Amino acid sequence: MDNLKTHLKSLIQLAVSDQNFSQLEKMLIYAIGKAHKVPEADIDKLIEENLKSKGDTNLQFSALSFDDKFEYLYNIIQLMKIDNKVFLSEIKYCEGMAEKLGFKKQVVKTMSSRIFSDPSITSNREKLKNEVKKLEL
Repeated sequence: MDNLKTHLKSLIQLAVSDQNFSQLEKMLIYAIGKAHKVPEADIDKLIEENLKSKGDTNLQFSALSFDDKFEYLYNIIQLMKIDNKVFLSEIKYCEGMAEKLGFKKQVVKTMSSRIFSDPSITSNREKLKNEVKKLEL
């Protein structure tokens, strides 16, 4: 559960990194939380805490499987693209999160080219996961 909360915090930090926390970004964060059975009140609290700290929280993940790391980075990149506006600050944030998760920065570019801004359009995650694994070898 700690990694999930850290993941949600990372999504919130990305969402506010461009000074515009859009409704689409909020909806995706709540949907991810709901999919993992995180109560809305807990997500509200994380958002409030993050807005007070202005996103300056240093995030640390505990031991994660490759699949968990991939999913976290996938969600972060999807959130970056959800409002159809990608800012340099968001790209840098995603690259930093990729490194914290143990990936190389260029993984963000590879994944970003295959992840769509509309969450209902899914990419071939297994194929993308295999491409990411090749980059990491």
